[in-house]
Amino acid sequence: MSSFTHFNEQGHAQMVDITEKSETVRTAVARTSVILNKDIYEHITNRTVAKGDVLAVAQVAGIMAAKKTADIIPMCHPLMLKGVDIHFAWNIENDKYELLITSQVKTKGSTGVEMEALTAASVCALTVYDMCKALDKGIVIGPTYLVEKTGGKSGTYQRKAEI
Repeated sequence: MSSFTHFNEQGHAQMVDITEKSETVRTAVARTSVILNKDIYEHITNRTVAKGDVLAVAQVAGIMAAKKTADIIPMCHPLMLKGVDIHFAWNIENDKYELLITSQVKTKGSTGVEMEALTAASVCALTVYDMCKALDKGIVIGPTYLVEKTGGKSGTYQRKAEI
């Protein structure tokens, strides 16, 4: 059982000991999307959604989520994040309205920030859903994925193709 990093010798859950890991600058970029209809797109871009400015609220929610990742993902280490940024872009093709959400997270520490970037993007998308669900409950979220990460013993990872 000890070959699994999140289990101790008794087979019980443990948080990995990162005491001996080197502190390096670590970054991660994650992406997700929200597919919605033209009416919601117009409400978001015209800032006429009843609950407020959807993208501004979602952006703050994503930043807050990155900072709280260790509170909701059991084996994540609490990290002192050095930066969190979230970008939005619209992809509109053939009457398909897709909001692309990209989160970027950075720290200097002993463990990576992949989970923080993924959590930020996910909560950002969930916030868009929450703020727009009164207009249409058929909104689709995802796929959600890691685009790239840098730093640490495993080095750089870069997704070869967009999903």
